[in-house]
Amino acid sequence: MTKIAFAFVLAIFALSACGPDYVIKESRDIADTGWAYKDTLDFAFEIADTTQLYDLEIVVEHAADFPYQNMYTLISTRFPSGQRLQKQLSLELADKAGVWAGDCGSKRCTTTIPIQQGAYFNEAGPYLITLEQFMRVTPLPGVKSIGLQVVPTAER
Repeated sequence: MTKIAFAFVLAIFALSACGPDYVIKESRDIADTGWAYKDTLDFAFEIADTTQLYDLEIVVEHAADFPYQNMYTLISTRFPSGQRLQKQLSLELADKAGVWAGDCGSKRCTTTIPIQQGAYFNEAGPYLITLEQFMRVTPLPGVKSIGLQVVPTAER
């Protein structure tokens, strides 16, 4: 391997190591038949630093012909103490003109939706975030995967 090729490969590895240090970055595939009410999606992660602020994001991958502008979900959080909080959340996938948010190809779109920025977790320990589809249709067609990302912010 020449010195230039070696330097190029080394630079690629160095750049790929740069980026957010995710607490969790996981995705759950949805069955081809659609996202049914019974198909809850669990995301477990551990928080050690209660002084750190975090950004929470949902990543939705859906068909380019998804029939809705948004998608209603229920999001539940179980804290290390066992306390649970639940709220309804509308994931906006397109604007009022029907233009998809995020990156779209000919068959799929991927949208990253911030659900809470600058959040803090006041208890150290294990957390569980559960997502459930909450539309009027079950199974909900065209949803390919749902992901959760929790990343420390630069602010403290």
